Formats: sequence, structure tokens, C-alpha cells
Amino acid sequence: MKLLFAHGLASSGAYKLADTLRICLKAEVVAPDLPIDPDAALALLRSFCEQEKPDLTVGLSWGGFLVQQLRGQRKVLINPDLNISVLLRVLKGEVKYLSPRRDGATSLTITAALCDRYQALEAVQFAGIDAAERARTLGFFAQQDELVHCGPLFEKKYPGQAIAYPGGHLPTFPEVKQFIAPRMQQFYLEGRL
Repeated sequence: MKLLFAHGLASSGAYKLADTLRICLKAEVVAPDLPIDPDAALALLRSFCEQEKPDLTVGLSWGGFLVQQLRGQRKVLINPDLNISVLLRVLKGEVKYLSPRRDGATSLTITAALCDRYQALEAVQFAGIDAAERARTLGFFAQQDELVHCGPLFEKKYPGQAIAYPGGHLPTFPEVKQFIAPRMQQFYLEGRL
């Protein structure tokens, strides 16, 4: 199995969930560092999908917001922040990266203009969803998520495709191993039929 992993905000492809998925699913994981610019991030993800042909594209939090918009891809969203502009407005200014980036950058800058671009993208993020797209999309939502609460919005747009698991916003290795990876494996196998 090959996965494309889109990390969360202020993070990188080196974030530990990429390794956790690699171990728990015995998968090849491609995990690029994504730029904060939404158009550039989506273009990079689309390019990786075209080049790498992943079996599943996985997005965590901010990465889930981006991955949700990749029409035609089988995708797994883990605690996707489908209203990311709200968090960005709280974080405006310089934000330090939480995991090392390949380019050596240590921080990013969130501006009001960037927040506005994300808010505009949120307004059209569900365009083009049909029954086939719903079947290609699976969402995991932590029952004790301390940061993001987008399960109800996801369930409204993707009825029957949301799975709750015990845990917080950033899933731990045991949570992934016990609750997320087995259902991802099943979702992967269903797509091969």
C-alpha cells in the first residue's frame, strides 16, 4: 500500500504520524512538506497524486482540509479542520514549526490576507461532491479533540463516512494502531475490489 500524507498546520512531512502509519499499515508513505499558501499546497498535493499514484491520501487536521478537496482520490481525513480560517485568525503572526522541515525553515507567517484566502476556499470546499466522492472519503474524529470539532459538518457532507475514536486531536501510536489503522486497511481493501 502507498500513502500520501498531508501533515497538520505548522508541521512537516517529518511529523510522527507519517512514521506511525508506515509502521502500523506496513505502507510506503510519501510525506512532503506543504507550503502554507493554499493554492500552492493543493497544487503540490495534486502533483504528488499524479506522480506517485497513492492508494490512499491521508490528511491530518489542516492537511485533512486540503486532502478533502482532492476529487477522485481515495482519502482518509483524520480530525480535519474544515473551518481552518478560524484557527488561522487566532494564530495570526509568526508561528513556529512543530517538526523539522526539509528546507530548514523554523516558522511561518500567518497574515489577514492568508486567512481571507482560506475562508474563501472554505466556502467552495465541498463543490463537486457526489455519491462516488462520498464513497472515496473516510473521516476519523477524536472524541476528546481539544482543538477541532468538524465531525458534524463532515457527517452532513459525507453521511455515514465518519468514525469516532477515543483520543485527542493528534492521535497517538496506540490510538492509530487500535482504532485507525485497522479501519484504514479495510477501506484500502474495499477500494481494490
